[in-house]
Amino acid sequence: MKLLRVLVIILLVVPAMGQLPSQDILALLEFKKGIKHDPTGYVLDSWSDESIDFNGCPSSWNGIVCNGGSVAGVVLDDLGLSADVDLSLFSNLTMLIKLSMTNNSITGKFPNNLGDFKSLEYLDISDNLFSSSLPLDFGNVGSLQNLSLAGNNFSGSVPDSISGLSSIQSLDLSRNSFSGTLPSSLRKLANLVYLNLSLNGFTKEIPKGFELMQNLELLDLHGNMLVGDLDAEFLLLTSAVHIDFSQNLLVSSMSQQQKFLPGVSLTIKYLNLSHNQLTGSLVSGDEPQVFGNLQVFDLSYNQLSGELPGFDFVYELQVLKLSNNRFAGFVPNDLLKGDSLVLTELDLSGNNLTGPISMITSTTLRVLNLSSNRLSGELPLLTGTCAVLDLSKNQFEGNLTRMLKWGNIEYLDLSQNHLTGSIPEVTAQFLRLNYLNVSHNSLISPLPKVFMQFPKLTILDLSYNQLEGPFLIPLLTLPTLQELHLESNLLNGSIDFSSSSDEPNLRVLDLSYNLFDGYFPDGFASLIRLQALYLAGNNFSGSLPTSMSSISSLSSLDISQNHFTGPLPNNLPNSLASFNASYNDLSGVVPENLRKFPLSSFYPGNSKLDFPNAPPGPSRGHPAGNSNRRPIRRIIIVAVTVACVLAVLIVILLAIFIYYTCISRRPLPEHITNKNIRRQAPQNPSGFGRREGAGGLVVSAKDLMTSQKGSSSEIISPDEKLAAITGFSPSKNSHFSWSPESGDSHAAENLSRLDVRSPDRLAGELYFLDDTMSFAPEELSRAPAEVLGRSSHGTSYRATLDNGVFLTVKWLREGVAKQRKDFAKEAKKFANIRHPNVVGLRGYYWGPTQHEKLILSDYISPGSLASFLYGNIPSSSLLQLT
Repeated sequence: MKLLRVLVIILLVVPAMGQLPSQDILALLEFKKGIKHDPTGYVLDSWSDESIDFNGCPSSWNGIVCNGGSVAGVVLDDLGLSADVDLSLFSNLTMLIKLSMTNNSITGKFPNNLGDFKSLEYLDISDNLFSSSLPLDFGNVGSLQNLSLAGNNFSGSVPDSISGLSSIQSLDLSRNSFSGTLPSSLRKLANLVYLNLSLNGFTKEIPKGFELMQNLELLDLHGNMLVGDLDAEFLLLTSAVHIDFSQNLLVSSMSQQQKFLPGVSLTIKYLNLSHNQLTGSLVSGDEPQVFGNLQVFDLSYNQLSGELPGFDFVYELQVLKLSNNRFAGFVPNDLLKGDSLVLTELDLSGNNLTGPISMITSTTLRVLNLSSNRLSGELPLLTGTCAVLDLSKNQFEGNLTRMLKWGNIEYLDLSQNHLTGSIPEVTAQFLRLNYLNVSHNSLISPLPKVFMQFPKLTILDLSYNQLEGPFLIPLLTLPTLQELHLESNLLNGSIDFSSSSDEPNLRVLDLSYNLFDGYFPDGFASLIRLQALYLAGNNFSGSLPTSMSSISSLSSLDISQNHFTGPLPNNLPNSLASFNASYNDLSGVVPENLRKFPLSSFYPGNSKLDFPNAPPGPSRGHPAGNSNRRPIRRIIIVAVTVACVLAVLIVILLAIFIYYTCISRRPLPEHITNKNIRRQAPQNPSGFGRREGAGGLVVSAKDLMTSQKGSSSEIISPDEKLAAITGFSPSKNSHFSWSPESGDSHAAENLSRLDVRSPDRLAGELYFLDDTMSFAPEELSRAPAEVLGRSSHGTSYRATLDNGVFLTVKWLREGVAKQRKDFAKEAKKFANIRHPNVVGLRGYYWGPTQHEKLILSDYISPGSLASFLYGNIPSSSLLQLT
């Protein structure tokens, strides 16, 4: 018999001429060359290659389409068939135009004789289990217009002979395992409208020339491993409407670094370039970016940077996704106002955007995701129709009062911000809310009862806050609630929950790390749909009820770090995949169905609990008295210990400071205090503030020590002493000057004994470079000063402030200091240097004249470099060495 007769026989044996039984179709599909026996009892001959005519063939009957008595189509879609089929057998149907058997579980190989299908125009075997490579003469069917091999296990490369499909309009090879390069011969398919090669393993670059295919409307290459530069010329010149190059390894060319896209073709409505390695900026100077007539634009998961454009004049843009890039700056107001845009979805998450979001007034925006940025300020005012709002992982602060005016929200995520205050009780406008997450904030209040008024609430996450007070039992019986997360709060009291007559829909309940106490709630047994229960880190006590076995769907249970006693129930559900009962006071024998879990699920703690034939694992020798230790309590103990140590150190440092302060205020030795220190008439042209009886300060000559040679010329005159303070010597004939500009040297022995006082008033400005020191210029002007030494930059003094603190004051010689701005910059730079061998810079004084420049730094007591090098060598020996 011939193939059509087989079909006719199977059709005729159907009693009511209704739908063809799947077992008969299965039998037909399993027939191969040769003699087979089918379930109806008919013996089949070898296959024939001639078409069969028969009387009374309807135009369409049970998957067989006839045309003038010949089979024109075979359609076996969505029948759940499992068979191994040799597709080449269908070439015997010489008038076959359509062959479709999509969405089954049919196996087999691609036919090597596709060229024998002379009339075939439509071939769809998508979503099956076919596996093979494509034959080299793959393109020898000039009549084929629609070919879909999607969703199978085809592999290998696509042969260049594909260009022989001259009539092809739709080509779908997606969701297979094809590899190699994309054949450049694809460009020769002039009639191609739809080309989908996505989700394969194609490599190397995208061939040039796709922009020349005038009829191409859809080009989908996403989900491959294509590399190379993004072809900006193609995007500018193509006539395609839908382009998807996402999930590849494309990069921006050098010319695109400054301006990412030179332009977009006006025909493109959908452009997806996400999940690549594109770089550059969407803004190029003052030149606006051209986005054509885009309706969907996706650049997420790239490395784009710079500020965001306003997307002006993109009047048809409905979906904009720029998430997970490196964009910075503010969010353009135009995107949130919607005055000229019709945006319905905006995703800017995972960038470096900053600044506040004051208002969201778009009347078209329904999905807004600004999460994982650095946005700050209070929560925005929200009007319009936004249904999905994600502001999580930012720096928003303030309270939740602005939520009172939000409406129409269905999904709201404010987690991981700096929000404070209480959760408003008046939020009844959230009648559509099904997801609420305000976790990881600093909210403080009891659980609000307003949650009972949300008729569609499915997931509620209030974890990691400072919520306090008792648990709201009605939350467990909300008919729509599936997940409740309250972990890491300050909730307390017992949970008096009895069995509910209703059937709660709760799947996940997390009450861990709170302050709950009392017994294990018996009512939990009525949560028959519960899949995960977390009670760790509380103060629950008593025995575990056997009614826990009623939670038959439970897959994860954590009761660790409590005070449960008694045995573990031996009838816990076998569906448990995760279990932890450590850090309790349980006893008895571990039930057999729980012995599949490691020892860490039971120990430490539970010293009286016996695990028969225990596998190797952590030690369980912790006494019962220590079984209630918790990681949180350990952290508290460590924190208290560290605080005590720091307190002791602070007391010691304070004592040292007081000790040295007292020493610094001891009376000076007699040879210093009895010095004849007097003030002379003002002879200070330096610009210091003057008053009667004040001016330059002088030390009498008898207080100075001369060198051992005793030269009378080395005794400093009163005029020279004045110069040592003011930098000005009144006596032009003086042979010795102590001004900072002086290049003469004096014995270190004499310098260390020179005791002077600074002017009573400083007329300039005093700047401090850190917060550890603060005093008025007048205090510095009256501070006793002792000359320490000098260098080419000026003279150094030791000044004693009113509180006994020593400072080193270097008086810079004229010409050393730069301009004021540069000087301040250098001073701040040196102040930031922190090194044990570098003296800390504390401030500087900028006077009205060139030679009134002072630098204030810490005083180092050990002495000079000479004393460090030579120790206690007599000064006479030092003079001989020098």
